[in-house]
Formats: sequence, C-alpha cells, structure tokens
Amino acid sequence: MIYHSTRGQAPVLGFDDVLLAGLARDGGLYLPTRWPTLSAGDLRAMAGLSYAEIAVRVMGPFLDGSVAEDDFAQLVADAYGGFDHAAVAPLKQLGPNDWLLELFHGPTLAFKDYALQLLGRLFDHVLSKKGQRVTIVGATSGDTGSAAIEACRDRDAVDVVILHPHGRTSDVQRRQMTTVTAANVHNIALEGTFDDCQDLVKAMFNDQAFRDEMHLSAVNSINWARIMAQIVYYVAAGTALGAPDRGLAFAVPTGNFGNVYAAFAARRMGLPISQLVVGSNSNDILTRFFETGEMRMGQVVPSLSPSMDIQVSSNFERYLFDLFAEDATEVEARMGAFRQSGSFSVDHGRMAGVRAVFDGFRLDDDGTRRVIRQLFEETGELIDPHSAVGIAAGRARRRDPAIPMVALATAHPAKFPDAVEAATGVRPPLPARLADLFDRSERYDVLPNDLAVVQDYVRRVARVAA
Repeated sequence: MIYHSTRGQAPVLGFDDVLLAGLARDGGLYLPTRWPTLSAGDLRAMAGLSYAEIAVRVMGPFLDGSVAEDDFAQLVADAYGGFDHAAVAPLKQLGPNDWLLELFHGPTLAFKDYALQLLGRLFDHVLSKKGQRVTIVGATSGDTGSAAIEACRDRDAVDVVILHPHGRTSDVQRRQMTTVTAANVHNIALEGTFDDCQDLVKAMFNDQAFRDEMHLSAVNSINWARIMAQIVYYVAAGTALGAPDRGLAFAVPTGNFGNVYAAFAARRMGLPISQLVVGSNSNDILTRFFETGEMRMGQVVPSLSPSMDIQVSSNFERYLFDLFAEDATEVEARMGAFRQSGSFSVDHGRMAGVRAVFDGFRLDDDGTRRVIRQLFEETGELIDPHSAVGIAAGRARRRDPAIPMVALATAHPAKFPDAVEAATGVRPPLPARLADLFDRSERYDVLPNDLAVVQDYVRRVARVAA
C-alpha cells in the first residue's frame, strides 16, 4: 500500500513515512493509491467481534506489512484496553431507528481518543524501529490537543507542542491539556482562532528547512493515520446494526471534515451508507457548501460547541480529490483560489453527486440548548453541545425512516458542564479519574499569532534541537 498527495507534487510514500510526515511536502494530504474493500462476507464475519478485532481487520490492509500483524494486534489491544466501556464505542437506542454512537469512553472523553490512542503507540513503534525522534506540532479547537497529549505524554522519542485558541475552549478542555506535567508536553495559547492555529501548523510544515530541522510530525487529522483509525467505529456500528444486509445513515457534527470523511472512506470500502448528514453550528461553511456548491470562508463565531468553531475545513481537500476523480491539478487550483479569495465553487453536475450522499444542517446556540433539554426530558440522557448538533442534524435531514440513523456523540457532557447545566439544570460530573482536574496546576504559554515567534518557541522546547 502506497500513498499519494492530493496535490500530486510530493513523493509517494509507504505507511510508515506517511505516519511520520503528516502533511505532504507539496501542502497536500495523503490518501491511499487504492482503497481496500470490505466485501459482504467480510462485514458479516465481523458481527460479534470485539472492537479491537474489528479494528485490526479494517486497518490491516492500509498498513500492508509496515507493522507486523502480531505487533499491530497488540498495539490495537493496548490502545483500546483502557477505555471505560467494554464495547469501546457502544450504540445506544434513542427511538425507532434512532441511535447514538458514544465516542467518549476514552481517557480524554472525546472521539479523538479513538485515533490518537493508537497513533501514539504507532509513533513509538515506528520511531523505535527507525531509531528516530520527532517533534509533533498540532492545532486544536479543544479535543485533539488533550487526546494527543494523553497519547504521547512521556514518550521518549516524541516532543509535543499543541496550539489552542486562547480563551476559546471550555475550561475542562483547556485543563485537560495544560495540567499535564510531562517534560515532553508543551502548550501554546495562541491569541487568535482555531483557524489561526491550524494555519500556523501548516505554515511550519510548509517551511521545509524548519520542518527538517525539527523533524516535524502531525497528529491533526491531516495525518492519514487519524482518518484510518476513525473508519473503524463506523464499520463497528454498521455491523452491529446489520450491515451489509441493512443500510445505514450517519449524522456527524464536524467542523474540520475529518470525522465525516472517515465515514465517507468506510462507504468507499463497502459499508452500505446511504446518507451522511453534516451537522454545523453557526460556523456553517460546510452546510453552506452542500446548499450552494460554494465553499466560502467567513468569520469564526464563538459558540457552545467550540470544537466546531472552524471556517477552514482542512480535510475537505481529501473529499475534493475524490470529487474531481483524483485530478491533483484541479484540487490545487481550487485550494489556491480558496486561499487567495476565500472561496471556490463546484459545478452543478458534480454537486448532484455530492448531494446524492451528503446533506448539511446548521444549529445555533439556542437550538443547541433546546435539543440538549428536549433529549434529557425525553430519555434522561445528558449530551454535550456537539452531540446535540449531530442528533438534530440526523433528525432534521434523514431521508428514509426505515434506515437506522446513527448520530455521533463526540464528547462527554462533562467536558461542557456549563452549557449542559444551563439547558437541563443538571451539572454532569467528571469521571472519578478526573475529579481533581480543577485542583491541578496549569502550565501553558500565551503567544501572539506570529509564525516566527511560534517557530522560535518550538526550537527552544523540542529536544531534537538540543
């Protein structure tokens, strides 16, 4: 299995090198040159397997021998062995053909754990084999950072520098990052938005001299291994609900398009997904695209669902590559137009194909509070604001009531206790292992939105520069 860039100018790489590279050297994102397939027989054979067993079967073809089969099975077992639900990613029924996929049972209470717990172990395995070390730089709107830090803390071959938008995460999200005292972990509170954080990370990767000097690697969903690992929970949910003999629909709250692209990838591999609903908050660039065919950047508006406060959806480039039949020249032209003018368009013919699979839905903060309250009154379930957007999107846009609609619960309600309490009158408690979170000391540095300043900081803290 080899991987090529969406912009066509970077060298093709094997899995090991794609894992360590993150962003391609031409600024594009890596994708497999061919997609593994899951036959009807493959899907039926997964019924009743554990999450880890399904994960090994789904991800194995993407590695194609880069990691020995027994080693990979052990890495996967270790990654999910500490999750606090036996099913790892359990399904909960909310109503007739109305399901919730709970993706908050990992160590940092958010769906990012499902990829990053594995990613940290893969980094360790591959770097040890190569005798190398890396500096991971990442941007977070709230959840990726804590999941990456938890996965990579105290690892000998890795330094971690995470940028988050200063004052724009929940207190729980921030403290899950900034109270980790591991010597290899460093937090930057950037004076700007998540998009500013993401732009600086991409700029560091695109500075080839700096990238090589610091041995940069990525944990954001620009890293293909993140997408690969997220495909698994769609397949696990699908087989639990009767695939391949029953169709499926998923509703995914997303800002950066990575989580829903993993669903699209599962569909490409053979999971019978008839509909994907993208849930947006007031930062609705994706929903506007599905409505109009135009991707137009707007101003980032703070919301109750801060992990989706994004106006530059990096992973959409992977979908564009599929949409334009893997024409890297077209992708580069669209992305260049987006950077220069803040917009690009897709023609009506292609949009018909997009809308055959995708729908978009937006929900503002008032609507988010209303959904949290209504679900609590109907079922007694407490959900976080992001999950509320997903549930509302699925209910509003579902096409076929006979097909199970699975909404993704992407974060534990205790990560956003103020919003949940305001909507329901009930304050969700943190799990016991995080009960003292607000008593722990924080450690982070506030920096301006300045590439040179951030690069100097990375040079100072990363041990590869010593």
